Amino acid sequence: MSISAEPAANPAAPRIQATADVDRSATIGDGTVVWHLAQVREHAHIGSHCVLGRGAYVGPSVIVGQNCKLQNYALVYEPALLEDGVFIGPGAVLTNDLHPRAITIDGTLKTDDDWNMVGVIVRRGAAVGARAVCIAPVTIGRWAMVAAGSVVTHDVPDFALVAGVPAKQVGWVGRAGVKLAQQDDGIWRCPETGELYREADGALSRVEES
Repeated sequence: MSISAEPAANPAAPRIQATADVDRSATIGDGTVVWHLAQVREHAHIGSHCVLGRGAYVGPSVIVGQNCKLQNYALVYEPALLEDGVFIGPGAVLTNDLHPRAITIDGTLKTDDDWNMVGVIVRRGAAVGARAVCIAPVTIGRWAMVAAGSVVTHDVPDFALVAGVPAKQVGWVGRAGVKLAQQDDGIWRCPETGELYREADGALSRVEES
């Protein structure tokens, strides 16, 4: 990787603004753009063709897949895992501590050895809306959608649309991110793409074309 702010000789190389803070042990994939004031901590891995917006934060050893977007001031704390095609909206937070405290019971400042980090997993194609908070440990399923301002405290199924505080499922979304319309016999249809999905036992799966 290159963490130079100068124009890259290789047009596929990552582009990192001079005002971004990228640790030299981090890995940044080809074609990725890291904008003003973003911070990527030590040993983090950012895949190819990602966008990290102004002020975005990626914690130590966090893994971000390919074609992901972390919008302005998104905070992704270790040990989060983001699969390919994930969207994290402006000001969204992926936490890592179930019992946050600055000090131990004897009043001394906590160190990394005094707490157990837990992470958020965001599966392929899922989206977390602006200012949503995901309370670790939770998994956001494939192509799921977390509405803006929600607080997620439980796992989110594939294709589920969740909203509220705490977040509850309010529908299904397809791969295009559009809320699905219910048809007959457990079939749901995407109004935008026409893709069909089948619901069974509380789970949704795409009906593959034959």
